[in-house]
Parts: sequence; structure tokens; C-alpha cells
Amino acid sequence: MKARINPWIASIPLMLAVFIYVLDGTIANVALPHMAGTFSVTRDESMWILTSYMIACGIMVPMVDWFCKLLGRKLFFIISILVFTGASMLCGMVNNIELMILARILQGAGGGGILPITQAIMMENFQGDERPKAMAVFGLGIILAPVIGPTLGGWITDNWNWPWIFYINVPIGLVAAWLSQKLIFDPKYARKQKNVRTDKTGFFTLAVWLVTLQVVLDKGNTADWFNAPWVRWATLVSCIAAALFFWSQLKRKDTLVDLGVFRDKNFAMGTFIQVVIQAVLYASLVLLPQFLQGLMGYTAYLSGMAVMPRGIGSLISMSICGAIANKMDARWLTVIGLALVGVGSLIMGELNLQIANKNIIIPNFIMGFGLGLAMIPLMSATVQTLTNEQMTNASGLNNLLKTIGGAIGTSLVATALTRYAQIHQHFMVGHLHELNPVFTEKMQAMTGAFSQIAHPAVAHEMAGAMIYNQLLQQATLWAFMDAFRIIGIICFAIIPLVFLLKPVDKNAPAAEISIGH
Repeated sequence: MKARINPWIASIPLMLAVFIYVLDGTIANVALPHMAGTFSVTRDESMWILTSYMIACGIMVPMVDWFCKLLGRKLFFIISILVFTGASMLCGMVNNIELMILARILQGAGGGGILPITQAIMMENFQGDERPKAMAVFGLGIILAPVIGPTLGGWITDNWNWPWIFYINVPIGLVAAWLSQKLIFDPKYARKQKNVRTDKTGFFTLAVWLVTLQVVLDKGNTADWFNAPWVRWATLVSCIAAALFFWSQLKRKDTLVDLGVFRDKNFAMGTFIQVVIQAVLYASLVLLPQFLQGLMGYTAYLSGMAVMPRGIGSLISMSICGAIANKMDARWLTVIGLALVGVGSLIMGELNLQIANKNIIIPNFIMGFGLGLAMIPLMSATVQTLTNEQMTNASGLNNLLKTIGGAIGTSLVATALTRYAQIHQHFMVGHLHELNPVFTEKMQAMTGAFSQIAHPAVAHEMAGAMIYNQLLQQATLWAFMDAFRIIGIICFAIIPLVFLLKPVDKNAPAAEISIGH
């Protein structure tokens, strides 16, 4: 017997699972130095705690459709939650870096199926007027969780201990798994299928591609990119593996993913825009805490709190978006959202070291408001012209590419900071010479001040060192400002692509959800 149930109630376990999965993508960032100390490893070695999680998620995401056919979507979703929850417990219990990396791999493998399945189920259960509201709720977890992750992680680390950033997942995950068993129902096309074949070639090439790509993106900047032979070789292997993966998926039968969904213009263009937005989101989430902690002297917790206005802005815009999405063209909402993100980024590009809190809060709020306004209608428009049978596969591909986009954005912003700081340092050093009266006057004044506590020769060296430190600080500040401006320019640059999407059909028939007992 099948009983009808409100789809909003069925969304509760979905959003609980999404929240803890997305939260763990950023919550560990601020606790990384504490973990490095616990395991007696360097900061660079501890980065594998983050990298291993992202690699495992990336490999699992495109395999979601295949696992759903093999096990049934509901069963695979529950298994994913339980694996993620169990691995979270292990992450808090381990006492060395090797076991921590293994636990994070398991956590990523379990979490990789959560996001695409949730998106697919919600897009199926809500249509017509209800779909934008459902996507607003879904987007709440996608955008809000990464924003509050550093704040929550910093507070837990400072007041309890870093293992608790993983332990908090356990009760939530168990509740989500139990509610999923009670509230989620598989339609016929999402049930277990017979004679599902394993695409060994696709799995192997996918794993090699994503592992080498993530390693290059994470370690390339430290190794000076293509000046390092191993980066060149790893990039070559990654490119070859990617080409073989896509070739196998196009030419062979019974593959991991169906690339045919990219023939849909809305899906292809909408996915590309979402990948760029994801890169912008993660790049900005890396930039602001580094700026505040590195140049402004904020603690990890305070820098996380400074990011909170972005979450508040997203929350407000999502609420507005859910209410007015059916009264406006989704493309115009996306355009307005992208423009606001661009404006907020350009304002951030005008900061200096004498700013007040409002100079951080206002542009951050604008960026968050714009992200919520852009993402919700865009997610609906991207899959509007797909069938329900295509949703799980399409969601997997969409989230795979967004994961890669986030990794690329993080890597590019790290490189931009390093390179722009070097460029600005080079230009500013050219002004530090005795023929520059401003420099000479400053040196004399500082030397005179230091002469009160040191020998004149030592005082001269101390004055020179202090001026050079100020130069490095200003060069780094300039690099941050350039990075924020580039993010703003990118947001404005992709606005014309939005109009290549077909408008969302607001008169699509609403769907009902039924639950099997």
C-alpha cells in the first residue's frame, strides 16, 4: 500500500544529509593547524586531510547513477549516509595522519552520493510553482553550510577540541538515515535493475584523472607549477586519463555516466555557469579568511564570524527568490544575482589595512545576497528540460564538474596571491633608493627612532628591515585586492551566457510523492 505524504516532510532527511556533507567540506579548514599538531606533521602534509576528502567525493559523484541502478536509489542513499556517518566517527577517533586520511577517503566516498541524489529527488518531487521554493531550500544547504563551516569549526576547536567537528555528524547522520528509510520512496526508474555491468575502464580512468588533477591543483603552486617536472608529468597523465574517460563514456555501452544529457542546451550552459559560480564561491571563501587572519590579525573564529554576513545575505535572498521566482524570468534573477556578486567583489577590491568592520560586512552581505539570488533559479533552469529519468545521472555530472570548479577556483586564487604579490613587490622595490626623497626621509626618521635603543649602524639595519616588511605587507594587500577584482570581473563576464538558457516553464505540472510502507 502506498500513502501520500507531503514532499516537504520527505525533504527533511535529504537536507539533513546535505547539510553535514557540505559542512564537512570547509569545517576542517580552520582546525587544520590543530590536527597537524596532534599528528606531528607539517602544514603541507596535513593538507592531505582536505585533499583526500575532495578526491574521494569527486570519484564517487559520477558513479552515483550506476550505484543507484545496482542497488536502488533509496538503498544507496541510506548506505551513503551511514558510511559518511561511520567515517565521521573514525575521523574523530584516529591518532595518526595515515588513518586520518583513510577515514577522510571513506567519508568522501560516503558523502559523494548525497548531493546528486538529494538534488535529483527534490527536482522530481517538486515541479511547477513549487520547484523554485524547493531549490531555495536545497540551495540553503549548498551555500550556507560552506559559509558557516569555518565559523562553527573555529568555535568548536577553540571551546571543545577538533574531533568534535566530526562527532557532531554522527547523531544527525543517524537521524537522516532513519528518516530516509521511512520517508523516501523509489519510483520505478530509480529501483534496482538487473544485469548492471561494471564499467572498469571508466572507473579506472576517472580515478586516475581526478586523483592526478587534485594533486596538481593542491600542490602545483607550492612546487612552482610547470617548473617542476613532476607537475608536468602529473598534468600529462591527468589529461590523458580525462580524454580516455570521456572517450570510453561516449563510445562504449553500459558506462558509468551518460554524457548524452549535455546535448540539452539548458543543462550544458547552466552547468558551465554553475561551475564558474562554484569556483568564485570557493575562491572568495579562501581569500577573505586569509586576508583577515594574515593581514588584519583576526583569529580563526573571528574571521569565520566575519564571513557570516554572506550566509545571512544568502538566507534572505533565497527566501525572496522562493517567493518571487514564479513572477519573474529566472534568467533575470540570475543576472541580478551575478551582478550583485560582482559588485560586492569589486567593493572588496578597494579595501585597505585601516578598514572598519562595516567595510567587511556590507560587501560580504551583498555577495551572499547575490549568490542566493543567482543559484536558485539557475539550478531550476539547468534541469528544466530534462526528464525525471535523467535527473540522477545529470545531477551526478553537474556536481562532479562543480567539485572540479571549486578545486580550480581554490588553486587559482592561491596562485594569483603568490604571483601578484611578487609582481607588486618587484615594482615597489624599485622606489626604495636614496634618490627617492620620501624613502630617504622615512629611513632617517626611523633610524633616529631606533637609535634611542640600539647602535646607529644597527638602527639603520632595523629601519631598513621594517620598511621592507611594510613593503611586503602592502604587496600582499595589493595581491588580495587584485584577486577580489578579478572575481568581480568574472561574474560580470558570464552574465551574457545566462540569456542562452531557455526560460523556465512556470506551467509545468506539479508532481506528487507517494511513500511505500
